[in-house]
Amino acid sequence: MRNRSTGREKDRKLRGAGIVAMLVAAFLFAPPLANDAYAFKIFGITLFGDDEETVEVIDPVRYDVTLETGDADKDLKERLENAASLVTDEKLPVSGDLGVIIKAREDRDRLIAVLYEEARYGGTVHISVNGTDIDSLPPNPTFNHAAPVPVTVRIAPGPVFKLGSVRFEGDAVGRDPAKYDLVPGGKAGSRLILKAGEQLLVDLKDEGRPLAKLTERQVTADHRTNTIDVVLGAAGGPMAPFGAVAVKGSRTVDAAFISRYSRLDRGGRYSPEQLKKANDRLRELGVFSSVTIREADRLAPNGSLPLTIEVSEGKHRYFGFGAEYSSIDGIGLEGYWGHRNLFGEAESLRIEGKVSGIGATTDLGTYDYSAGIIFTKPGAFVPEATFESRLEAKSETPDAYEAQSITYSASIAYELNDRDKLTAGGEIAWINTDDAFGKNQYLTVSLPLGFERDARDNKLDPTEGYHATLAAKPSYELLDGTVFSSFEGSISGYLGFGEENGIVLAGRLAAGTLVGADDLESIPATRRFFAGGGGSVRGYAYREISPYNSADEPTGGRSYTLGSFEVRVKVSESIGIVPFIDVGTVSTGIMPDFSDIRAGAGIGVRYATPFGPLRLDVAIPLQRYDGGSQYGIYAGIGQAF
Repeated sequence: MRNRSTGREKDRKLRGAGIVAMLVAAFLFAPPLANDAYAFKIFGITLFGDDEETVEVIDPVRYDVTLETGDADKDLKERLENAASLVTDEKLPVSGDLGVIIKAREDRDRLIAVLYEEARYGGTVHISVNGTDIDSLPPNPTFNHAAPVPVTVRIAPGPVFKLGSVRFEGDAVGRDPAKYDLVPGGKAGSRLILKAGEQLLVDLKDEGRPLAKLTERQVTADHRTNTIDVVLGAAGGPMAPFGAVAVKGSRTVDAAFISRYSRLDRGGRYSPEQLKKANDRLRELGVFSSVTIREADRLAPNGSLPLTIEVSEGKHRYFGFGAEYSSIDGIGLEGYWGHRNLFGEAESLRIEGKVSGIGATTDLGTYDYSAGIIFTKPGAFVPEATFESRLEAKSETPDAYEAQSITYSASIAYELNDRDKLTAGGEIAWINTDDAFGKNQYLTVSLPLGFERDARDNKLDPTEGYHATLAAKPSYELLDGTVFSSFEGSISGYLGFGEENGIVLAGRLAAGTLVGADDLESIPATRRFFAGGGGSVRGYAYREISPYNSADEPTGGRSYTLGSFEVRVKVSESIGIVPFIDVGTVSTGIMPDFSDIRAGAGIGVRYATPFGPLRLDVAIPLQRYDGGSQYGIYAGIGQAF
């Protein structure tokens, strides 16, 4: 066993080594690229070099713009300034004198649209170039270029209009306009009216009417009373089921599989939501670069709606790498290769390897290593079922123990509905450990069972909903004849506040227990419970939180309870700040006794990307172990939970 204090001392001395090594490597590899690149970006952030791209403009003409917004309030003034490209692009030249006029005319339309969105239907926008209104200029004007061409934008916002009368016609008759935010005397912005019409169509189609359409959208402004009268009419058309499903664009992926896996070929009632789910389902297979489901513009003779699934296949073979960092546990590097369409029905094969602990110690023998082969078959037996087979080999060296293991598992995941999923399978594992109980070997057979409910609005960065899991793993240790079982559960919840969910409260609770076996030694160290690290209680080292024996050696426990709470605050569209606190306890009994509760607190930064937020967290332990970690820095992709 490694001495905990000695290991921590090495951590403190080498905390910066991982970052230094990454920076050195970056500059070592940078020179070969220096002649071809003027700037280096990661996720849109310029790390060095010139961020501006030089665009050649033919016959460049510069202008000087003056924007007058009349009696507009602060918010409206800001919207108008942001909408005026003459203002936002003032430092950039346009192409020729005609370019100034084109830009001015486009801005006039854009600014009027902003006024209408703010219910300023009596507002006016006048733009003059070189002192002449743009409507009075000749087709090919010529300006004096001795100085920037003067441009003046004068906006009279006018009064704010309110909704007057609201009338629904056709198949929209009988619906309550208030449910579409159309209330006499209420807000009357153009975007609100457009949204109401779109929602009318959505509601009609949700009733199973695929041919629904708007027949009338009439908006009349009364400038004497500053009100807007609205008439919306719609034709629902007949109700219809899904009909024949055709597939276009497939080359190596079986067309019959695509139709079957979409689950649209079952003839259910037409539903836009089902179309969206089918689209998402096919995209998540990973074999298509694009998926489009097109509806026929008329019903088939049998009254059903024909569908066409158009796909474009992406590259089926792929490879890549990933990295993560913790100031306590060092750098982790991962590489992988995969095939997304092995036998023509989106079967995937992935081969991966990972090494972690780099920089936390100079001893290569104490790094963590893992390698695995994973085969996945979507739509196994039925479209709702996914088969997975996995073979993994690991060498783990946390401070709590050392373990080498080889594990094979096979499982079936079955989707009960859009939110719920059941998983069942079998597993056999050989494990060799060296821990507080000495050196031991185990050969276990297990039957993992799981249930998951995912009610989050977004898996990568949720702002509302919840995610719950339950897992049971009955096991039999063949070498010693020991029977034991683990039971675990977790729930995470999310609640957004403010405009565009600028603040999100996120919380997580998790608990687990191990029953069976006469003593802890009969249970493999990899199956006992520990806590600490980026995935549980930040600020502590990985698996540092544990019961300890009289020799101050971590033994792991039979039960645990974890809790985390975060306040995710958007500072801008891309940047977020996240203060957080994590709490956890691990006990030797099958029920937590809460005699040793450990907590960590800190703050994190999030940078939004299309594939999820980049995460950087800094945490300190509030009840530090003697010789234990003083703080932790964690970097990765995705929210902490």
